Amino acid sequence: MFGNFRAYLPKALVLAALGLLTAGGIAEAETAPPAGYGCEQGEFCAWSEEFYGGSVQFLDLRTANPGECIPLSGDARSFGNRLDRDVTVYQGEDCSTEGDFTTYPGGGTFVPHAPFVVRAIQIWDN
Repeated sequence: MFGNFRAYLPKALVLAALGLLTAGGIAEAETAPPAGYGCEQGEFCAWSEEFYGGSVQFLDLRTANPGECIPLSGDARSFGNRLDRDVTVYQGEDCSTEGDFTTYPGGGTFVPHAPFVVRAIQIWDN
């Protein structure tokens, strides 16, 4: 009985450690905004106010080239990444690393209260 347990113990410990390491990111990136906010799969959406309020800007791979710095049309205070690629958000309009910047995974990361005012993004190639 304990033979099987010992065989799976290293895998269980690795999974538990990974869960603890990723728990901080989960706390910061919350669930999607309520229905009707219009951020569709394949889009990066940036709202001018916290908690998905105010005006919204939609970007996708038709309007934004991966690897390029893309200044937003206005400041963003909340956003959602529903692209299938990672996106870095920047405090500076020129994607400078001298200001704050953070990368968020694709597929459904929503941030109702950005850690800083977002003025530009960069979409990464997979």
